[in-house]
Amino acid sequence: MYEHSKKSQDLAARLQRFMDEHIYPNEEAYAHQLKTAENRFAPLPLMDELKLKAKEAGLWNLFVPEEHAEYCDHGGLSFFDYAPLAEIMGRVIWCPEVFNCNAPDTGNMEVFMNYATEAQQREWLDPLLAGDIRSSYAMTEPQVASSDATNVELRIEKDGNEWVLNGHKWFITNAMYERTRILIVMGKSDPENPSRHLQQSQILVPKDTPGVTLVRPLTTLGYDDAPIGHAEIVFENVRVPYENILLGEGRGFEIAQGRLGPGRMHHCMRLIGAAQRSLELACHRANSRTTFGRLLSKHQSVREDISKCFSEIEMARLLLLKACHKIDTQGVPASVDMIAATKTTIPFLVQKVIDRCMQIHGAGGLTEDYMMAEAYNYARWCRQADGPDQVHQMALGKQIIDRFSG
Repeated sequence: MYEHSKKSQDLAARLQRFMDEHIYPNEEAYAHQLKTAENRFAPLPLMDELKLKAKEAGLWNLFVPEEHAEYCDHGGLSFFDYAPLAEIMGRVIWCPEVFNCNAPDTGNMEVFMNYATEAQQREWLDPLLAGDIRSSYAMTEPQVASSDATNVELRIEKDGNEWVLNGHKWFITNAMYERTRILIVMGKSDPENPSRHLQQSQILVPKDTPGVTLVRPLTTLGYDDAPIGHAEIVFENVRVPYENILLGEGRGFEIAQGRLGPGRMHHCMRLIGAAQRSLELACHRANSRTTFGRLLSKHQSVREDISKCFSEIEMARLLLLKACHKIDTQGVPASVDMIAATKTTIPFLVQKVIDRCMQIHGAGGLTEDYMMAEAYNYARWCRQADGPDQVHQMALGKQIIDRFSG
């Protein structure tokens, strides 16, 4: 069976101790700081304190892959070896930022590692790796079905030595956060190109550029995900230097494909941690409450729900690890089948697991007294994020039919 490297096991043990000493004891304090903040999208003092502790503990930038080992102090990790670490972090929805491992920054940092010029890396990647700033990836648009990335309409036009951007984006994670400084914006620079996949480019837009307007924070099932947040943004005659293009004109779709695959895996890793913690809470609840003269844990229906949760978490974890192993040994392009299977299976499984665990907690499971309601929201929006399930299932179904019917 699968066995993680000694480095991964050592980091997991250190990470678990950090969670026990610094994260779980501060969950209520974090919630209080956020609830009483004058600006919900400003950095919280507790987060900054914990980030310093994580750096001192050598638990910083754990997401960095082996091929980019020069950007971290731990020598880089394979997908397979990072999975148990992301799972641990996923047990507390806000804590990946403590370790500089939160979305969308991890994906954006990998974009800078893979596609940016040295000058772009110095300006944006270095402060991102240090945790001094945050970033956003602006792709989804409200007026078109953005599940087909070639539909994006934001216009990117050359004017002398500048790019001019006009368009409308929404659900742009991190954009509300005061610490966010840079947006990676995808739009159409060559709409008449006969290849639909060469019409797009990606441009670096500092958030404070004139013409960038944050219209409003958006919610998912009532959650605003502060202080990170998801924003609706309008770009009106936004001008940036010509050198702010990533990789080159017409390479936007290529960048998106390279970025989103690993990001989907990271979400699934964290979701398994949320599901595992929900199951553990449900077991404690079942052994501490009585109905009709006996513990909940003695009721057949409760035992069945616990059994289903355990089995589905184990299935999800094994699917994830198989996908990680394939990525590590064969690369992302050769692993799109397993990435799609993972992305379309795990969020839905986790959603069902958390739903059962909430039910065992009664009405309390729906409240902020427990982590499950917010984790349920996370699992639900992950079925839309980085491409909705249906798009991935359509592509995967075609691939599998071709594989076995050819």
